[in-house]
Amino acid sequence: GQGEAYRKRFLEVDLLLVDDVQFLTNQRETQAELLRIIDGMQTASRQIVLTSDRPPAEIEALDERLIRRFAGGLVIDIAVPDYETRVAILRRKAEERRVVLAPGVLEAVAKLGIDNVRELVGALNRLAAHQAVSERPLAATQVAELLGMSAVPRASPHAAATGNGAPPSAEPAAAPSAGAPPGDAPSSDAPGQLADEFGDFLSEVSAAVSQQIEAWRGKIGAAILRWEGEGYQVRRLAVLLEQEISQDPEQALRAFEADARRLEELRTEAAGIVADLAGSPVFRDPDGVPAAEALVQQAREGAHPPPGPSAQWGLEALIEGQGNRVALQAARTVAAHPGTKYNPLVIVGASGVGKTHLLHAIGNLLVAQGLGVVACLSAEEFTGELIEAIDRDAVSKWRSRFRRIDAFLLDDVQLVAEKDRSQEELFFLFNLFLESSRQMVFTSAVPLPELRGLEPRLRTRLEGGLVVDLPPPDREVRQRIVERLVNEAGDMADPDVAPYLAGRPAESVRNLQGLFQRVASAAETEQTRLTAAFARSVLEGAPTRAPRRSNGVRASGIVAPGAAGLKSREKTVWEWPDIADRLLEDWR
Repeated sequence: GQGEAYRKRFLEVDLLLVDDVQFLTNQRETQAELLRIIDGMQTASRQIVLTSDRPPAEIEALDERLIRRFAGGLVIDIAVPDYETRVAILRRKAEERRVVLAPGVLEAVAKLGIDNVRELVGALNRLAAHQAVSERPLAATQVAELLGMSAVPRASPHAAATGNGAPPSAEPAAAPSAGAPPGDAPSSDAPGQLADEFGDFLSEVSAAVSQQIEAWRGKIGAAILRWEGEGYQVRRLAVLLEQEISQDPEQALRAFEADARRLEELRTEAAGIVADLAGSPVFRDPDGVPAAEALVQQAREGAHPPPGPSAQWGLEALIEGQGNRVALQAARTVAAHPGTKYNPLVIVGASGVGKTHLLHAIGNLLVAQGLGVVACLSAEEFTGELIEAIDRDAVSKWRSRFRRIDAFLLDDVQLVAEKDRSQEELFFLFNLFLESSRQMVFTSAVPLPELRGLEPRLRTRLEGGLVVDLPPPDREVRQRIVERLVNEAGDMADPDVAPYLAGRPAESVRNLQGLFQRVASAAETEQTRLTAAFARSVLEGAPTRAPRRSNGVRASGIVAPGAAGLKSREKTVWEWPDIADRLLEDWR
């Protein structure tokens, strides 16, 4: 119900900058409003600048009148950066981050042909993170191997600008001037003139009071026009004009202004909690400040932050090795400099390598440093909450929960692929957090270049941060993990179990933990000590004790093969009279 105030707000600006106008596709009402605003600003010779990822004529479902107005200005194309520009960008970003790289490294990055500036900065971040944990500076020959990416050319963004002219200077409205003070009454010593002199005195006093009252009325009238123009109800001020002025009008105006400012503060707070509340009429009635405060208090009580990190997963529980050193160092840097160093941080690794653990560990570090509200949830939870909010017609309240947090950590971002609404909400949330320098951390089980079904605008933003790989645990890490599990098992397990299990193939920490649990459960079931030999018997099928032998005479029913048959290593089943005495023997 604030359409007129909305239009007035934009029509009064001197410069209008609109980003990504291609998102106006199929939004007829928004296109109609933009058309009115453009016409009004062009009439007033005020500047308009628009950006789009495609030429105006190629934007689908866009009003023909808007296309004509866009094309009527100056349409310019921003091409992908060439080699020299890429080197210049990398040098400037390295300077800003105080990253010192060996000669030729930045040039090697520029030669990879990465035509997206965000991905270019992401590549620089990745090299800086690798060098931070390396014993020697990176060489130019290592760049391609460390980045492990091949640039895929993308469509060039386009920018459109329309309209020209300097904004006219606004003329301030003239305030009513107060009347002149009364002059001195003429004096006369003649007694016959006393009555006339007294009457003249009363007339002058009456005129002076009348002039003051009219001045105050003019001031109140100007205040009514001002506050009514800002959308506030002015009943209180209108009453002052209709009755005799018995109180100090200046004090009444100050009280009205204080109430209006208080309503604006409450409205801003309400918008941060639940965006829909900002349009409530209660925030436009200066006589209803208590009602507005009560409404905001209800919103505060009903606003619950998204789920936070699990306290059981800490960074100290992760074992550092050569493979995961870059990822762990990046996690510590993010916790020490949230929102400024690596934003976003994207952790890529296969299932079970510890991505979720590391994500929650970063969240716990941020909470420990008193960052504020840290949200840590999976992409499935993110989409599930959005679906529930759509079902309850409470999308604005759902958005406000995330807009109020101080750090956003999302697990398995690849699960938002092919989910258009989730990607759209995540895109706008991403931009908000990036602009306000609030930390974001994502994990993905699929390398970003291989992620299908993810919008390019979202993928390039993810690649614009620091992307680190979390590889499967190497033998050193596997042995230290099993040693920790053996220590937790106490006297039930021998130390020689650790080297044996560490030598077993395990693609993830979860897989390794599963192997240990398997042999530990078997040892508990058989009430025996967990040793390397017992673990080998469980996992490889090697016998732990000699097979039982029967006292009776055994007849196989199978004629033993000749000497030629002994050359075969094929397994042969011997059928004994007693079914309990079946054996699996290997001919040697």
